[in-house]
Amino acid sequence: MTNIFITGTDTGVGKTWGTLALMAAWQARGLVVNGMKPVASGSEWHSGRLENEDARLIHAQCSLPVGYEQVNPYALAEPIAPHIAAAKTGIKVELDTLVAAYRGLTAGADRVVVEGVGGWRVPLAEGLQTEALVRRLDLTVVLVVGLRLGCINHALLTMEAISAAGVPCAGWLGNGICRDYAEQQATLDYLRDQLSAPCLGVIPWLAHFDAQQAGALIALE
Repeated sequence: MTNIFITGTDTGVGKTWGTLALMAAWQARGLVVNGMKPVASGSEWHSGRLENEDARLIHAQCSLPVGYEQVNPYALAEPIAPHIAAAKTGIKVELDTLVAAYRGLTAGADRVVVEGVGGWRVPLAEGLQTEALVRRLDLTVVLVVGLRLGCINHALLTMEAISAAGVPCAGWLGNGICRDYAEQQATLDYLRDQLSAPCLGVIPWLAHFDAQQAGALIALE
């Protein structure tokens, strides 16, 4: 498996959990793994700069002592679609800047896991679609499916869009984001049968997320 791009069926489905779990799974196998959140909206000030909480978690999980700005080149304050957040503050998100940060993260690393924003079709910036970044970085996609009512439709449509883009997809992760979703197993059974890529693992509902615990549930080469 090559370096990975994590996308989701929607916002709030646990892409960061999937990112951290994949990083931990590879780290448990002795690999040097870095992570990246190229563009993140919903950030707060820390030590004189905007930082995103999800990106901070990914930064902390990195195997190597990389800078926060490499992990998250663009931290945007408002928790809204990033192309809107960037436009409101006059920030221009540059693809070349994202590529340079990614290249830095690959130095000395066996794997890099890159987390997207929102779902597959949410633009990273004005005129910059997720697909363009995935192609430029030559990444393989892993889809995170938040297991809840409505996720079957979202999962099938997202996988169709990824397939139509012609980018490689290694598989998908189920994420138990709803503690009391009664039909989780039936949903998983259906998705395993219908999605064109394999299920790499299922992260159960966790009151307190633990990357190592979640990573142990993922089957990776």
